[in-house]
Amino acid sequence: MVAVNNLSVEFASKPLFNDISLTINVKEKLALVGKNGAGKSTLLKIIAGLQLPTAGTVSLPNDFKIGYLPQEMPFVDDSTLIEEAKKAFSERIELERKITQMQEELVNRTDYHSDSYLSLIEKIDELTQTLNNRFEANMEGDVEKTLIGLGFKPSDFNRHTSEFSGGWRMRVELAKILLQKPDLLLLDEPTNHLDINSIQWLEQFLINKASAVLLVSHDKAFLDNVTNRTIEISCGKIYDYKVSYTPFINLRLERIEQQTKAYLNQQKYINETKDFIERFRYKATKAVQVQSRIKQLEKIIPIEIDEIDNHHVKFNFPPAERSGDFPLIIDSLSKSYGDHNVFSNAALTLRRGEKIALVGSNGEGKTTMVKCIMGETEYNGSLKLGHNVKIGYFAQNQAQKLDQSKTVFQTLDDIASGEIRTRLKDLLATFLFRGEDIDKKVSVLSGGEKTRLALAKLLLEPVNFLILDEPTNHLDIHTKEVLKNALNNFTGTLIVVSHDREFLEGLVNKVYEFANGSVRENIGGIREFLKTRNIQQKDGEHIAETIPDKATAPKSDVPFAIKKEQDRNLRRIEKKIATKEELMLDIENNIKIIEDSISQQSDNPEIYKEYADLKEKLNSVTEDWENAVNELEDLKKQYGRQ
Repeated sequence: MVAVNNLSVEFASKPLFNDISLTINVKEKLALVGKNGAGKSTLLKIIAGLQLPTAGTVSLPNDFKIGYLPQEMPFVDDSTLIEEAKKAFSERIELERKITQMQEELVNRTDYHSDSYLSLIEKIDELTQTLNNRFEANMEGDVEKTLIGLGFKPSDFNRHTSEFSGGWRMRVELAKILLQKPDLLLLDEPTNHLDINSIQWLEQFLINKASAVLLVSHDKAFLDNVTNRTIEISCGKIYDYKVSYTPFINLRLERIEQQTKAYLNQQKYINETKDFIERFRYKATKAVQVQSRIKQLEKIIPIEIDEIDNHHVKFNFPPAERSGDFPLIIDSLSKSYGDHNVFSNAALTLRRGEKIALVGSNGEGKTTMVKCIMGETEYNGSLKLGHNVKIGYFAQNQAQKLDQSKTVFQTLDDIASGEIRTRLKDLLATFLFRGEDIDKKVSVLSGGEKTRLALAKLLLEPVNFLILDEPTNHLDIHTKEVLKNALNNFTGTLIVVSHDREFLEGLVNKVYEFANGSVRENIGGIREFLKTRNIQQKDGEHIAETIPDKATAPKSDVPFAIKKEQDRNLRRIEKKIATKEELMLDIENNIKIIEDSISQQSDNPEIYKEYADLKEKLNSVTEDWENAVNELEDLKKQYGRQ
């Protein structure tokens, strides 16, 4: 058991939290929540013994082991991946080395009856017993299983760690911490660098194999699946709820309502008491009562209402011109880097207004596909953007494209138009820029702050096709909800690359999975995709449902096989419509060219004949297009897809 006793922390004489206490019991899984700057990371560091509090203590049992994963940390790249992971067993390896050294010494000695010889035997027995009690035998298997669970491939094991990006290096550090099997895991945003597969694996590890866990995360589904207790830091105090995150939200609202009611009653009492004192201050017959009321006022402890984020900005995307019915058609698309095939024969057809997710392990080609769409890399196959498509693109490095000389406020003010201009400060507050933050130069912002600003900027630009690559990485839960609501109200087309299941739930209606060099279409939202993938797991290992049930979740009585056939029929007609639209556009362009020629040389009879033929062809293609559109609408009615 860990006991935090009367802990207080001050920075520059300003209290962060004051006189807080809590206990963490064996096998408990706790979420630590609170607004940015409330002190969550500070509390983790104090429990980990990396920072001293202003006052108070943290009590730990003897030989208690803590594993701590911060949001960022320095790396030492002096080994291969497998060698680095095995550093988790440095204590075990050192113990084995000592035992081996003593055994070699024992072999070379002949003073079998001496006290020192017998003492050496006892020491070897003692260390061997410690080794067997504290460490499991299958070190190699544990290392490989953990690395693969976190997304590494066996072919990565002998690669030098310097070859991996910072996100993958954080996975190595997480693997080392998990392999140490500490008595308490302190995890600060552990899912930031993980994909959906790895997050699911980590959930099951924490639920089934970890001892006590205290974690900070902005991944709502992850918190709900792993934790059974929520500790909130607010206004320098902590509140302890014996529930996971979603029930905590409702209980917190009830607490705020109770505090508000008590605060208003207290203010009413204070005002009435002050009125009494003022009315009778100079009346001798009321002197005793007046003095009594003054003492009562002095004893009152003011009721505080805990901080609650009221920056619930609702805004509509700026109006943009309507795109064609099919903003994107991809057919037989392949991409390779040298001998490495990223994906091949990918097919994807998007209707206007459709919202899809690209998911899969890191390195499987999601961002590469986005770069193909944006024309940032070469590819083989067919990729066509539809008529009048205007793309808004949020890349993972979008922050680098901001004007460093502008302030935070200027960055949005320069492009905002319409009613939202009057609420830019509220919008910035939603993206965690408050007070003096809005006057900071972009150049002095942290990487996470720049990313949030770049995302806010994108949401003010008039586009009809949004492509977002990991937009939620630096957002808190509230800001993610604001973004999700905005995207749900967006009438254009959306492609989003994300590992955040809660964010994708209810937002996308189709999922494309990137795995093993192929791109697979999955009809339905993220919940349906995860259920299907769990059923199809080859190793038979069950993974629990990973998104909390919602009463409002859409349900379908159509069997999956029939639904898939229906979708295939709809896609066939949609592709036909898109082809006809392209042909109509080509004919119209040719007609315009001839009309320009007629105005220059009206005496050429061949031009008039070609013009008449094109007009007739346009009428025929238009009729085919109208028939296909009607056929699509009839099928949608038949399938109940209106």
